[in-house]
Amino acid sequence: MSDDKHAEVLGGGARHPPVEQLSDSPPAGGPAGPSVANPSGGVSIAGRRGPWGRVVLKLSGEAFASESADETIDGKVVDRVAQEVAEVRTELGTQIAVVVGGGNIWRGATGSASGMDRANADYMGMLATVINGLALQDALERLGQPTRVQTAIGMSQIAEPYIRRRAMRHLEKGRVVVFAAGTGNPFFTTDTAGALRAVEIEADVLLKGTHGGTDGIYDDDPRINPAARRLEQVSFDDYLAKGLRALDLTAITLCKENSLAVFYFGIMEPGNLRRALRGDRIGTLIR
Repeated sequence: MSDDKHAEVLGGGARHPPVEQLSDSPPAGGPAGPSVANPSGGVSIAGRRGPWGRVVLKLSGEAFASESADETIDGKVVDRVAQEVAEVRTELGTQIAVVVGGGNIWRGATGSASGMDRANADYMGMLATVINGLALQDALERLGQPTRVQTAIGMSQIAEPYIRRRAMRHLEKGRVVVFAAGTGNPFFTTDTAGALRAVEIEADVLLKGTHGGTDGIYDDDPRINPAARRLEQVSFDDYLAKGLRALDLTAITLCKENSLAVFYFGIMEPGNLRRALRGDRIGTLIR
């Protein structure tokens, strides 16, 4: 596939122009640049942008864990991820929502396997995602990036309830929105929550940032076969036919039925989020 063709694949269908200002009024001294209408009802500043205007970034809880210590949340890792999110939101003007997992603290499947009631174990996992969400919010706001946490389970003292239109309005105003507590229902993964939220807020793509050293989908296991080739693009039909497991079946089916592209890439490599949002040739696009 040529560079031009790849750019064409990544660039099509962005529905949301980037947002650069945090209030409905122009900044003091006049507007920073020419404004354009936003299909979602906000105001955008024309300028540099990537192939997608609004994205949902799915992060696993393990991405926040430390490899060299016993802490379940490594502050340095969270700070690095937050810095990348804040920088690309400012530089590219991309509207960014984040869905966080909780596997660094608790997994419902683990509790269920040890004899716990599966629903209770899953609710505990949802609470773990809220802890991670608050950690990410704190890191982002220390960098000066306004951030809102919305939870699928009500806990009004620490976060907003998930309200679709409010979440979209936050994004239009340049805030990062962190979605926590999964879907609010047991038996569903945070991958499915990411797909659901992305469809609901009319995102252009679901970014699945992996943490295990895999930078895309391969035609064979790269840990076993050094000659394995990374696939730049995979259709939903091929993904399902080959039984690939980058996302769980419920999540990928939801994306397929709603024509929501998925971009699978390695989040732990510094700068990869910026590369993904610029449309660089990394990762694998599923569409």
